Formats: sequence, C-alpha cells, structure tokens
Amino acid sequence: MSTSSIPSSPATAGTAGAVWAERTGTRQYIGRNSAGAEVRVGMGPGEFSPGELMKIALATCNTLSADHRLAKALGEDFEATVGCSSVKNDAEERYESFQVEIVADLSSLDADQRKLLDQRVASAVDRHCTVGHTVEHGATYTTTIVDPDED
Repeated sequence: MSTSSIPSSPATAGTAGAVWAERTGTRQYIGRNSAGAEVRVGMGPGEFSPGELMKIALATCNTLSADHRLAKALGEDFEATVGCSSVKNDAEERYESFQVEIVADLSSLDADQRKLLDQRVASAVDRHCTVGHTVEHGATYTTTIVDPDED
C-alpha cells in the first residue's frame, strides 16, 4: 500500500502532523508521518510494540520540552539518554504509571545549580510536554473502520 492509497480521513489526511500505519504482515505495520519518517511496529525482531512507542513518546517529549534548559546548563553539545519504564496492570491491559529518567553528566554543576536545573526542567516539561499532559488527563479516543471505496 502506498501513501497515496491511504483513505482520506481526519486522522490520515495529508496535513502536517498526520500519522498512519500500513500493514506489512501478520501483526506487523510500518508507521509513517507526513514528514516521511518511518518506524516498524509489531511484536517481532526489529519492531517497536505500541507500548514501547508510547514510552518513547513520553520520554522524548520530556527531553524535547526541556532541551533548551539542559543545553543552557550543560552546554549546547551535552550528551543525554532518556528512558521510560512503566508499571503495567496486566489484568486491565493498561499502564498504571510511567517513570521517565534523563541521564546526563551533571558533574560541572554544584548543588545549587543542580537544584535550579531540576526545577527548570520540571517547569519546561510541565509547560510543553503534550504527551505528558495527555497521559495525565486520560485522553479519550474513538476507533472507526472506513472502506475507501464507500462514499
């Protein structure tokens, strides 16, 4: 399936920010966006599960939201890794909580600078992390099945 054969709908229209996934096999998809990026989604080798993508989205939303604060304190070329773990409620097939951890060399900061950086990062994430806000407020969603040949 090519992107030109994607049925037009509010979620997949060719607008900026559109995302969709095309089935490539049993429980395997290629996720795409309108900027041309791709990610393999599924349950096999070389694929991200949807839950892993959710955790990556939350983790990177945190660091993207606070990148300017980290760069100001640590230098423009600072190195960082961000991870996200979760507690899953298997009986309800959902995550109960997430823990985001940003790992960076803070050895150049004294205790006061570190405390200030912690506050500024938290504030930036609180202001700008759309994924975090969405998780915190429990966004609702709907699912519909659309036949591209029906009008």
